[in-house]
Amino acid sequence: MPFVLGDLPKSIDGVDCIEVLVIDDGSGDGTAEIARSLGVQHVISHRVNRGLAAAFATGMTESLRLGATVIVNTDGDHQYPGRFISDLVEPILDGRADVVVGNRNPELDRRNGWFKRILYWVGRRTVSWLVSQPIPDPVSGFRAYSAECATQMHIVTTYSYTLESLVQCIEKGFALEFVPIETNSPTRPSRLFKSHASFIARSGTTLLRVFFMFHPLKTLMWLSLLLAVIGTIPIVRFVFFYLAGNGNGHLQSLVLGAALLVLAAIVLVAGLLADLISQNRRLIEKHALHQSVSEVGKLVSKGSKDH
Repeated sequence: MPFVLGDLPKSIDGVDCIEVLVIDDGSGDGTAEIARSLGVQHVISHRVNRGLAAAFATGMTESLRLGATVIVNTDGDHQYPGRFISDLVEPILDGRADVVVGNRNPELDRRNGWFKRILYWVGRRTVSWLVSQPIPDPVSGFRAYSAECATQMHIVTTYSYTLESLVQCIEKGFALEFVPIETNSPTRPSRLFKSHASFIARSGTTLLRVFFMFHPLKTLMWLSLLLAVIGTIPIVRFVFFYLAGNGNGHLQSLVLGAALLVLAAIVLVAGLLADLISQNRRLIEKHALHQSVSEVGKLVSKGSKDH
């Protein structure tokens, strides 16, 4: 961590004040004490390890409470050089983007094994397909957020915030930009990437959950259609044999087909209900955001009158 803190820029064009916030996620290496000894202005400690996503959410909430207009997230292992922070911030200051992600080009990095590079390629193509736009590095944790975008993010996963926050920002209509960066050589093994199988399973689950959160009807409609098509096949088979005068021996086909069609209908109804819940969640988020803006306006107005 001392290398990370020492590498942070002291000034950035267009930024009046730079403050540092360190999140100690229940570590046992004295992260909080080291940060304070190095002059970090803001330090928050979790009593127990709650995971990367929880640490990220805590950092975003505290940054907004402190009044940050641009929030930059970086890791404590010094993977991301601090000299690229100004590149992340610039598109937000210029009004071109709400979220800026550092693109590491991991598929071309020979420090990654060939299998890992393939995983990055497959993951990039999958995420790009789901969100209908090119995403060159979906799991990069080196990012800058505008305060408006950060206010409307609600991280629910417990694994990693990278995929969820990215999909949320896109689904909520925020402008996204990627800037090329270089990375430092790893100083320690990844604590998130335990194994290839674990990474694929947990990242895939997170991506499906987030996509389902925003598009439940589309997701379940395709599943319902698949079940309906599969269910139609044994029914057509039964009808064929029935018309041929041999229907009694193929009643199981009729039963199986009918069961699949009923299941398809149930899945479709579940999709409709999930879509209604999703729309209701969005209305609640908008209402909560309007209340927050109103409260901030009252505080600003009160402060002006007091002065």
